[in-house]
Amino acid sequence: DPKMDLTSLPSPMFSRNDFSIWSILRKCIGMELSKITMPVIFNEPLSFLQRLTEYMEHTYLIHKASSLSSTTERMQCVAAFAVSAVASQWERTGKPFNPLLGETYELIRDDLGFRLLSEQVSHHPPISAFYAEGLNNDFVFHGSIYPKLKFWGKSVEAEPKGTMTLELLEHNEAYTWTNPTCCVHNIIVGKLWIEQYGNVEITNHKTGEKCVLSFKPCGLFGKELHKVEGYIQDKSKKKLCALYGKWTECLYSVDPATFEAYKKNDKKNTEEKKSSKQVGNTEESDEMPLPDSESVYVIPGSVLLWKITPRPPNSAQMYNFTSFAMALNELDKEMESVIPKTDCRLRPDIRAMENGEIDLASEEKKRLEEKQRTARKNRSKSEEDWKTRWFHQGPNPHTGTQDWLYSGNYWDRNYFNLPDIY
Repeated sequence: DPKMDLTSLPSPMFSRNDFSIWSILRKCIGMELSKITMPVIFNEPLSFLQRLTEYMEHTYLIHKASSLSSTTERMQCVAAFAVSAVASQWERTGKPFNPLLGETYELIRDDLGFRLLSEQVSHHPPISAFYAEGLNNDFVFHGSIYPKLKFWGKSVEAEPKGTMTLELLEHNEAYTWTNPTCCVHNIIVGKLWIEQYGNVEITNHKTGEKCVLSFKPCGLFGKELHKVEGYIQDKSKKKLCALYGKWTECLYSVDPATFEAYKKNDKKNTEEKKSSKQVGNTEESDEMPLPDSESVYVIPGSVLLWKITPRPPNSAQMYNFTSFAMALNELDKEMESVIPKTDCRLRPDIRAMENGEIDLASEEKKRLEEKQRTARKNRSKSEEDWKTRWFHQGPNPHTGTQDWLYSGNYWDRNYFNLPDIY
């Protein structure tokens, strides 16, 4: 049944050891990476539209938020959802395929209570828009992402520009936030590793409550690796509760005073340790720091908000996919008869790579990119503009910023005049 998670892909991944990313990237220091063609060996067999869909893995947190009567408790669940939405990035060092203009992806998960649609609405810059809704009409979650990639010599930084909007319909509430920056380190030699950092501010537009979360950069000794912490505050900035954890593992909530006392004490201990240790120069290295201890210290009195689902045992041979990710490209006969021809499950280069046919994947990727270029040239000759199908540009109803909004009618299954992109 394609509507469930999987524990394996048709074929394990290839070794990337014989390839040097450096030979490609040394020409592009400081450049925008969306214009560079990368060999398929560095990819994972999913489109960015599918990768985006992984935000939805922990949808149960949205349903839980809906069921709660206190606004602060709802915000705790929304914060847990926002953190859980980026948890699948952990160790995902393969690059998703750039979606082609007009490419779409849909996912219906009866077991998780949602359906989602996404479309690649722009090619330069690359923008992906998505719209998900609860099957019981309890929520809508939508946004558009422009993954702005920058190359810094030893690392590639992806800043996901765009607003996430979650509407809890039963409470007539809207929450908005932006996602943290994701960085892939060590791309020249050594083991690739990933960190996410930056502030994520979630606003409840009805009550004025905010949750301000800080995704910590790992710091010199790696003590802060993967850590997330912050506060929920009311509209007069009074702290209502503290949140802490790791985006790779879990999120807890605790009383602010308890949290601050713990932080103070922890800082004192760290300083004592530091003064007894000689500090070496770690400037040159981009190696992954080993965290002091893998797990999060649970402050007494804390409540667990979210815990990650363990990955399947063979995940390391399968691009470090979660079980949820492994099911994203599944295609059965019944589905094939209803999805539009632009759905990326029908995209031949991704399918070939998933099946372990790397040379075919490479040829097909080149062919599709060439086909897209030709179509663009032909449009500019005849001066016709590209028209998006399922989304249109407009102001976000809650923040007023420029956004891509769902135009409707996708699920009527009445598809005509779709572009021939594959």
